Amino acid sequence: MAKVNFKVEGMKELERSLDKLGKVPQKHVTSASKKGMNIVLKQSRANAPYDTGALKKGIKLVGEKSKLKGKKVYRIVFDKEMNDVFQKKNEEGEVTGYYPVSQEYGFFAKNGRYIPGLRFIRDSLSDNAQKMEKTIVDTMKKKIDEEIRKAGLS
Repeated sequence: MAKVNFKVEGMKELERSLDKLGKVPQKHVTSASKKGMNIVLKQSRANAPYDTGALKKGIKLVGEKSKLKGKKVYRIVFDKEMNDVFQKKNEEGEVTGYYPVSQEYGFFAKNGRYIPGLRFIRDSLSDNAQKMEKTIVDTMKKKIDEEIRKAGLS
């Protein structure tokens, strides 16, 4: 996983808003996280190598389930429904390679030479880390301020 360091701007205002509200509604956490990760998803699709277009279509977001309230994690994965296109099989029908992973991380050619990966997903994450963070924080601030107004706490 790519190491990404960033400074969160507007976090103090968000914390103050959270203190006023008390608890964060899960629907707001989910929508803010998804909105932030969509930035990375779009760039990953744009940077993906293009041969037939299947790789671009096969990249999607999947939300992880969490028992903790106020937490939502999205991962960029390759669609299992497209495994018939992505998997390389030998004559016996055994899976010998997985195209999306080999494009991201690299692979060894038949002659033993290493072909480096393109890192299109990792680069999308590191290139957009600050934009993603700002989107999440801004969305959360906006949603929490709406909740505060609804509750009459402002």
